Amino acid sequence: MGERDRKTARDEEFQSFVVGRWPRLLRTAFLLTGEQHAAEDLVQSTLEQVYVAWRRVGSADDPDAYVRRMMINAHARKHRRRLKEFLAPRDDEGPARELPDTGDHIARADDRGALLKALAQLPPRQREAVVLRYWEDLTETQAAQAMGCSVGAVKSSAARGIAKLRAIPGLVETVTHGGRK
Repeated sequence: MGERDRKTARDEEFQSFVVGRWPRLLRTAFLLTGEQHAAEDLVQSTLEQVYVAWRRVGSADDPDAYVRRMMINAHARKHRRRLKEFLAPRDDEGPARELPDTGDHIARADDRGALLKALAQLPPRQREAVVLRYWEDLTETQAAQAMGCSVGAVKSSAARGIAKLRAIPGLVETVTHGGRK
């Protein structure tokens, strides 16, 4: 197989990966950033890095975990450069534009906007832990690998994040009972 054929095969493999993972990557990025445009930028910049490193990523034991780690690292780098994130959407189009897949737990809530705004109030590490553990349904070990920290740090960040979400008046009822009292 010639160099051109290998490059074509690699490009096709990368394209197939992107098409199959785009919705989930975008949802995770949206939950991390709180804004549709920021989420799209995060996924695109991550996939640019993935393309450059595709040989290594594609041959990894778990390419999805590898890409998720790259995306979380990119988000963390961007956050470290800013003193403060403004996660709440600046207009009414923000959270409503993010389309959930059928397995998305957030999609079951009648008031997704309230949940997304609450999630946006969490500090970045707590938000990452909650998103990875409860929306991405990763194990503590997988979340720790994705976040580049210990399992204990994931446990404590997720617990603190969930406690803060539970402390928001009316949020638990909205999520667990569809807003009906």
